[in-house]
Amino acid sequence: MAKPIITLGGLKVVLMFGMLVIILAGIKVAADMIVPFILALFIAIVVNPMIRRLERIHVPRVLAITLVISVIIFLVVLLLAYLGTILNELTRTVPQYRASFISPLQAIDPWLQRAGIKVSVDELFKYIDPNSAMTLATRLITQLSNAMSSIFLLLLTVIFMLIEVPQLPIKLQQLMSRPEVGMVAIQRALDSVSHYLVLKTVISLVTGLVVWIMLIMLDVHFAFVWALLAFSLNYIPNIGSVLAAIPPVAQVLVFSGLYEALLVVAGYLAINLVFGNIIEPRMMGRGLGLSTLVVFLSLIFWGWLLGPVGMLLSVPLTIAVKIALEQTEGGKSIAVLLSDVTKS
Repeated sequence: MAKPIITLGGLKVVLMFGMLVIILAGIKVAADMIVPFILALFIAIVVNPMIRRLERIHVPRVLAITLVISVIIFLVVLLLAYLGTILNELTRTVPQYRASFISPLQAIDPWLQRAGIKVSVDELFKYIDPNSAMTLATRLITQLSNAMSSIFLLLLTVIFMLIEVPQLPIKLQQLMSRPEVGMVAIQRALDSVSHYLVLKTVISLVTGLVVWIMLIMLDVHFAFVWALLAFSLNYIPNIGSVLAAIPPVAQVLVFSGLYEALLVVAGYLAINLVFGNIIEPRMMGRGLGLSTLVVFLSLIFWGWLLGPVGMLLSVPLTIAVKIALEQTEGGKSIAVLLSDVTKS
């Protein structure tokens, strides 16, 4: 009797991969709806330890949530107002930088000709239109004002999540076939993600502050914007700090010269060396439990699936997936592949 071409086990694997593809396709299509929920969830995870500390000093939970969210809203309003002022300043000053941008191009033109690279500086000059930059800055200001409503809706979602936290364990236990094992796994995932996010937020805040001070000392324009960029991109593993350094270095190189640009590069290298290689590993303690390759691949995967927010949250999302896989017999082998065996 002839053997079947596809065994039952093989068919099961094919079906599982098919379902996975369908689920991922659905998540990608619905990313606009899913991303705000995921972002609100992780903000709630970061904020919840503050709420619990206030509860320990006998502050009612609702009042504690109100106080913390009020402070966040106040800081967000100040931040957006300041960013709006900076973007208005950028709109006014862009035209006077046109000549400064063209001069370096004209200086390197002879070198390009000797190297056999034929580039017309006059043609490039036509593409440098200050009106386009002003239009872009105006559009950014408009988007910034429109973002206010989205931010308040996001914070409203966070508030309801924080209110629901005390009742959540009871509801989850009723849904599980093995409540004790399931709750241990959920608590472990929450502790790991909370540990990572809280420490990463503190490190990112300090990194942004140090970058701001460094750029002010070097008299770099729009230092606050670049510091905010350093804070935000510090959440992206491996390449975030490099991406944050590119715009200010390019600005200084074009408008101030090579020597000043090298100083900015040296400043970023020193900050990333101290925070990325010394302070952060010590504060993170035993590590993330993920291999370096997995961290980088997760950055690409979550960025493709969820966009920029996926890149920012790639590590905690992968940690949560790894812990979930460890709870099933079929997923344990995949969890081992994701883990850093030298730290297990």
